[in-house]
Amino acid sequence: MKALTWHGIEDVRISDVPDPKIANPTDAIVRVTSTAICGSDLHLYGVLAPYLEPGDILGHEFMGIVEQVGPEVATLAEGDRVVVPFNISCGRCWMCQRGLFAQCETTQNTDAGKGASLFGYTSLYGAVPGGQAEYVRVPHADFGPIQIPRERPDERLLYLSDILPTAWQAVEYADVNGNDTLAVLGLGPVGQLAVRSALHRGVGRVIGVDLVPDRIELARRHGAEVLDASDTDVVQALRDLTEGRGPDAVIDAVGMEAHGNAVSEKVINATRRLPKPLARGAIEHFGIDRLAALHTAIAAVRRGGTLSISGVYGGMADPMPMMELFDKGLTIRMGQCHVRRWSDELLDIVSADADVLGLEGLATHRAPLADAPDLYRLFQEKRDQCLKVVLRP
Repeated sequence: MKALTWHGIEDVRISDVPDPKIANPTDAIVRVTSTAICGSDLHLYGVLAPYLEPGDILGHEFMGIVEQVGPEVATLAEGDRVVVPFNISCGRCWMCQRGLFAQCETTQNTDAGKGASLFGYTSLYGAVPGGQAEYVRVPHADFGPIQIPRERPDERLLYLSDILPTAWQAVEYADVNGNDTLAVLGLGPVGQLAVRSALHRGVGRVIGVDLVPDRIELARRHGAEVLDASDTDVVQALRDLTEGRGPDAVIDAVGMEAHGNAVSEKVINATRRLPKPLARGAIEHFGIDRLAALHTAIAAVRRGGTLSISGVYGGMADPMPMMELFDKGLTIRMGQCHVRRWSDELLDIVSADADVLGLEGLATHRAPLADAPDLYRLFQEKRDQCLKVVLRP
């Protein structure tokens, strides 16, 4: 089969690889009909190179048709249409019983000190072949895959795999209501869906912040107030809009890709090019992130407010303003999305007649899987107003 494989820093290729096979009785084989490039995939394209091997299959946002099921999969049958959550969870362990599916103890990567395994996401998270491929082996298919209606187009449903529940969880963690103001830092795909989710849930006021003009305008069109961070003191502007206090909650939907710190940029670029053993040690013990967005969120949120972090961070030596965090009495919630915790509620929303979250119009670029290498670079460089890429194997 054809698959998108990693071969080095900013080097991904379409390769011929062996077709996946049933390995365990709870596996399924899914023929992929749509897969997407996620902002998190850009971390693999560059920063997390030390945890990848040439030939690793990337991608964790995908959906398709069940082609084969293992003997212990009673919940699916051949021909079922499914969306597959990016994190792999068993649904039965101590963590899963508490809705903490991203920490599943059955697929947890204890040797690496990490949570549940993820599709297409490095040796830190199980080195499970990903979904930017024609076919995928889906472990724990007796629990994970979400059965979806046949009459809705793929792009109404595809984002249930990651970015929609990630945005929904970010708003849930922000703990805001109709009387509150929520700021969303970063208006990439997750930030856009966080804006739409917050407004759909009745949050009183939503302010989106970004540097990219087309992303700012898109959030405005969907009902958010907006700030352009390229020519604005974001912290002061947010305070000015909220009687000097700051928003009740701030979502950081940017993560380690934030701009604004030339020193950390140089350190990260140097680290990722070290020999793998040295690079892994540097990341695991001394790694830092670009923290401009996170520090902005901490400074902007009101005293006693909530900081919700959906952007991915990977540093182990990040300098944090602990005095400010403590003095302001902030609540902080973060982490990988527990997709199956929100999937039933979200499936009801996206299956309705009206596309209330504008999912069918989110993708800016649609292309065959063969074009994936070029689109990775386009997405990374934010050219051609690229917001979301959907690929069809």
